[in-house]
Amino acid sequence: MFTRRTLLTAGAAGAAALLAPAAAHATGGPAGVTGRLRALEREYGAKLGVYAHNVGTGHTIRHHADDLFPICSVFKTLAAAAVLRDLDRDGEFLARRIHYTEADLVDGSDETGKHLAEGMTVAELCDVTIRYSDNAAGNLLLRELGGPTAITRFARSLGDPVTRLDRWETELNSAEPWRVTDTTSPRAIGRTYARLVLGDALPGADRELLTHWLLNNTTSLDRLRAGVPPTWTVADKTGGGDYGVNNNVGIAWTPDGTPVVLAVLSRTSDPAAVRENALIAKTAKVLTEALA
Repeated sequence: MFTRRTLLTAGAAGAAALLAPAAAHATGGPAGVTGRLRALEREYGAKLGVYAHNVGTGHTIRHHADDLFPICSVFKTLAAAAVLRDLDRDGEFLARRIHYTEADLVDGSDETGKHLAEGMTVAELCDVTIRYSDNAAGNLLLRELGGPTAITRFARSLGDPVTRLDRWETELNSAEPWRVTDTTSPRAIGRTYARLVLGDALPGADRELLTHWLLNNTTSLDRLRAGVPPTWTVADKTGGGDYGVNNNVGIAWTPDGTPVVLAVLSRTSDPAAVRENALIAKTAKVLTEALA
């Protein structure tokens, strides 16, 4: 098992190659990667957006990689990263205790609900917004940053021209297929996560802390982490919304420490569609088999 610092060092070595122009599409017949992804779309009645990149080999898989998908809770990694880069100084801001009221506890706020009396530190809010996807914690971080559009500005500062956030939890999860607000693309969000975890977008200590929170994520056990080989290490974040939207984005490391960027976004045209975690898991299996 690699230490967090070893993983970060291994990733940083190939980050420059990752951020260069991407390699060609993976192609093949019905038995190839593209055919397998299309078969999954047919099986689940969903549209898949995929961006996957092996930093060591440079091999890239793209499928609807530049199409827009609802971002949902995948934004929360950017919120925590923006707090680290723009608000914190030597841990002082992270140690600040934030008090909130019951009115702040929107749906999906179990962790913040446990601490209503005493509040939570900013560091604790960052942890639970990534580890448990706590929605009130996400909103409280947005409040400290100046609102949802702070995420858009942060993305632009990282060279991401696509990712945007316009609304708060939980309204941002309405996920209508025609919506351009609260969206990203697989390529854009995959490369942004790579800049944050593998690149130099954050100082080393902040990058290590963000990676620690992502490594401890609990919400992808039956999604990305179920499809990635058990010997790999995963740092990731999930998101979900109406129209069956189900997202999972992160970095996985092979047993030899090679980073693989994985961005899997999915949606349907049915507002009542159920989120299919198995779709994410099966997609991750296809991608990691092809990129290992």
